[in-house]
Amino acid sequence: MTDRLHAYRAKRDLAVTPEPDDGRSSGPGKRGVPAEGECTDASRFVVHEHHARRLHWDLRLERDGVLVSWAVPRGIPPDPRENHLAVHVEDHPLSYIDFEGEIPEGEYGAGPVHVWDRGTYETHKFREDEVMVTFRGERLRGRYVLFRTRGEDWMVHRMDPPEDPDYQPMPEELRPMLASLSPELPTADGAFAHEIKWDGVRALAFCSGGRVRLANRTGRDVTGRYPEVRGLGEALGSRAVVLDGEVVAFDEHGRPSFQRLQSRMHLASDSAVRRRAREVPVHYVAFDLLYLDGRSTVDEPYERRRELLAGLELSGPAWQAPAHHRGDGQAVLEASRAQGLEGIVAKRLDSVYEPGRRSSAWLKIKNHRSETLVVGGWMPGTGSRRGRIGSLLVGFRETPGGELRYAGRVGTGFTERELARLWELLEPLARAESPFGGRTPPREARFVEPHLVAEVAFAEWTHAHTLRQPSYKGLRDDVEPDDVVLDPEALGA
Repeated sequence: MTDRLHAYRAKRDLAVTPEPDDGRSSGPGKRGVPAEGECTDASRFVVHEHHARRLHWDLRLERDGVLVSWAVPRGIPPDPRENHLAVHVEDHPLSYIDFEGEIPEGEYGAGPVHVWDRGTYETHKFREDEVMVTFRGERLRGRYVLFRTRGEDWMVHRMDPPEDPDYQPMPEELRPMLASLSPELPTADGAFAHEIKWDGVRALAFCSGGRVRLANRTGRDVTGRYPEVRGLGEALGSRAVVLDGEVVAFDEHGRPSFQRLQSRMHLASDSAVRRRAREVPVHYVAFDLLYLDGRSTVDEPYERRRELLAGLELSGPAWQAPAHHRGDGQAVLEASRAQGLEGIVAKRLDSVYEPGRRSSAWLKIKNHRSETLVVGGWMPGTGSRRGRIGSLLVGFRETPGGELRYAGRVGTGFTERELARLWELLEPLARAESPFGGRTPPREARFVEPHLVAEVAFAEWTHAHTLRQPSYKGLRDDVEPDDVVLDPEALGA
């Protein structure tokens, strides 16, 4: 007779771990393999949520005196359009069906374990390479099949339609809604809520199965650049969520700093990312909720989306969901000025979310004027900057993909390290002809392909649409150059 729990015991010190041991459990019991389409009497199952080195779920089926077990990294799929990996692991004792607790550090599977769901199941097939069952739990219900693909790797597939007939799969891609620039607060103050305008990089967070994927405004995956935000996925557990927010770096006074965030962009290796993450940590600031557990929320009013977001209670070492303020726009704006912040955003309480669109339902009111502009060249430096970049030549478009118009030179705001980095980025982009239409830069200008985008602070626009007192804040990597279109309000403000 084979000891079915030998592998289970061999991996654990049962004198140290609180995990149970049922004593000896021997080989095949009396149950045979059911015929095609035949159901056996209901047996028990449990799904554990296991916060080990990486969050996963353990599916365990009562069978022949043990719990036959699979580790499912992304959880049990609720929709037949999704298949999830399930790794077959050692059999567990029957008493494990009620186990919850903390497996000690240093032990196999160290970390908290709790019951995600339990109930009974009916067997339709139970073969060495295929298991088909119907679950009857509180959260897990319906017919599923597990099938072996290679070695101990299996897949788990839902055979029934989603239990919720209105279930919507999580979108794979969305574009963030954009705010229109406004020189003043909206007059209908009570119809708006007000938020801080964060001086960071916009990112949508796609969270499911304990994992998180960050996508910037262009849809590019930037998860690897901000590893400290990955814990957000584990904090949300089995919940499926799409968040809108910004990746922010704070200065020594607790204020968002786009310049500090610069050092976290354009890194070429994982080791560089880890090193900079220790030096300049970032936070993910969530301010909107676009999808929640099988439901798109983009057509819900802003006020309802914020209620749902608050219900997630997002508060962690590198993520937060700051409060919004209904009404009181003037007070919020004055407080942002007093704290030296970039400004605020006013959002209509009844507004839906418009992916990829700039809407007047969201208004940004800035304390310090800045714009996203395209770099089209540079001027040679003089004095201490002789032989290096003296200033950047920047421009804007009035329509997507339209003519690049010259907006002036930006010669302040650079660190020595940033000047060296800009030289490395611009040198390969050199071109002979000016990328600017209409008014052209000075004769000494050096031109480049307009592939880089910079954030520039300034005092005002002149009547000739040239920047006054511009200062460099940093490069942006979340905006494509052809998409840099100046809001008409910016020129008129």
